[in-house]
Amino acid sequence: MTPLLQVRGLVKEFQARGGFFRKAAGVRAVDDVTFDVRPGETFGLVGESGSGKTTTGRCILRLIEPTAGEVMFKDLNVRALSASELRRARRHFQIVFQDPYSSLNPRMRVGATVREPLIIHKIGTRDTQQARVRELFELVGLDPAATEKYPHEFSGGQRQRIGLARALALEPSLIVCDEPVSALDVSVQAQVVNLLLDLQKRLGLTYLFIAHDLRLVRQICDRVAVMYRGRIVEIAPAEQLFASPAHDYTKALLSAIPHMDPGQRLPRIPFDGATFAPVGLRQVAEGHFAAV
Repeated sequence: MTPLLQVRGLVKEFQARGGFFRKAAGVRAVDDVTFDVRPGETFGLVGESGSGKTTTGRCILRLIEPTAGEVMFKDLNVRALSASELRRARRHFQIVFQDPYSSLNPRMRVGATVREPLIIHKIGTRDTQQARVRELFELVGLDPAATEKYPHEFSGGQRQRIGLARALALEPSLIVCDEPVSALDVSVQAQVVNLLLDLQKRLGLTYLFIAHDLRLVRQICDRVAVMYRGRIVEIAPAEQLFASPAHDYTKALLSAIPHMDPGQRLPRIPFDGATFAPVGLRQVAEGHFAAV
């Protein structure tokens, strides 16, 4: 199957400020990241805070400009697109942000927020755009009559649904979900996750799912890539990764998952970051690659 998204050797360096007695130094937040995402799958990108997973997602969409590497979406070389070409291409790949409180403009009515992509891309008339907004609200489980309200009148879960409606407005085939439920109450998380899965089936969506909740990743992802210090250290089908992790960091990460049964306390596996040496991935089983 031809991948929908191909990422090859992606690098992002941030320039740290220098001082009177030290030179400015570069911080490599994403370091030689390579993976494919297949049509219709949910590809998980996991790791601890600061591992580079969110930066990777934003570099793919060029919300942050990569330093090096290649991003291919279908037959488009995303890094080679001009500003106008990129604007047109963004009809096909969108993002749902982590924080539903800061991702919506508090001064715009939510209907106008969802309609904005249609205006930017000059899709339809005013009447057809408004009809599309009402349709999108119904699609994500919101009352179409609420389009005239402001973001502060909605709960966190409802705001995340509005953000999802905005992402769906242009009928994309790829959505980058940047920890879309981590800022929500546990009682609401399951509702939003079930909505994402339902929309994927109905609309044929492909997800790049960025998360740190490993139980959630195991539940919804087809394949998973584990990141540490800006590098991918392991890629495998989800069940295979959880059943037989190969990299020491992955083993340590999985050992930290809390168990519902208080009596089932498995020993924590420590990981010494000082021993980490960046090496390339090699195949350890069918479809399973690790930096070992």
